Amino acid sequence: MFDKIGYKLKKVLFRCMEDYDITLEELKEKQLNGAEIIDVRNAREYNENHIEESINVPEYEINENFEKIVKDKNKPIVVYCASGYRSTKAYKKLKKMGYTEVYNLYGGIENY
Repeated sequence: MFDKIGYKLKKVLFRCMEDYDITLEELKEKQLNGAEIIDVRNAREYNENHIEESINVPEYEINENFEKIVKDKNKPIVVYCASGYRSTKAYKKLKKMGYTEVYNLYGGIENY
């Protein structure tokens, strides 16, 4: 119950959800349906805690080499970080690179 209250409070106090943001429940559904989950934090943060079956690709390393990791530009991708700032940047990079189905975990791993 307190997690839901905290999540809703954070949603009001911080940036509003955008069309590309998804909730924790939506992440779980996308994960079950085969989405690629990308943790865009640095390796130290990833090693401390991460979403099961996620791949660590720091935001600053998302470039044309990312196409070797996720070849299908139509495959669903969910990016996340600690709070949503770096993953929003990663989302924008991936969209510019031509990935069509990219989502950002609203609020980051703190909500997981």
